[in-house]
Amino acid sequence: MRITVDIDRCVGAGQCVLSAPEVFDQDTDGLVTLLTSRPEPPDHNAVLRAGDLCPAHTITVYED
Repeated sequence: MRITVDIDRCVGAGQCVLSAPEVFDQDTDGLVTLLTSRPEPPDHNAVLRAGDLCPAHTITVYED
């Protein structure tokens, strides 16, 4: 699995951090920060959930 984020679309809702705190964080402005672009398998379901919950569709998940 590989992840990208489009910071320009982020609205700072924080659903990604709540869903997968091992993979996502927020900067001082509340915008998404990607901690790793290749999460470990135990985090895959949380990353998929974060992508589904993102109201701005900022997160793109690529299944390798």
